[in-house]
Amino acid sequence: MKFLFTLFALVLAGTVVATTSLAAEPASKKAKQDLSQYPNAGTVLSTIDTDMYTYVEVSGKTAKDGSVWLAASKMKVAKGDAVRYGGGAVMSDFHSKTLNRTFPTITFVDKVLVVKEGT
Repeated sequence: MKFLFTLFALVLAGTVVATTSLAAEPASKKAKQDLSQYPNAGTVLSTIDTDMYTYVEVSGKTAKDGSVWLAASKMKVAKGDAVRYGGGAVMSDFHSKTLNRTFPTITFVDKVLVVKEGT
């Protein structure tokens, strides 16, 4: 009986170790995949928070591009942060009643990721 209990404990411990090491690998791959879903990058020039949204002005890829405005669910982001974002719904002449402001062009995105420089 003691032998069966020891054998069961060893099998259980081995299963936990194997499961843990297998689960860690897809998580790291998932992080790389997530970053590929956000191909656009820039630096935050300004932000405006409302109850539901955060509006983020992001520098363009080059000085000629100027800046782009993004709208995403409320989040923490600050001027100078490096961010990445994916495509979204682009709207022209969007008027925000909350801000009483019209944006010539704004992109509504699912998420804006704050990243370390160079990522």
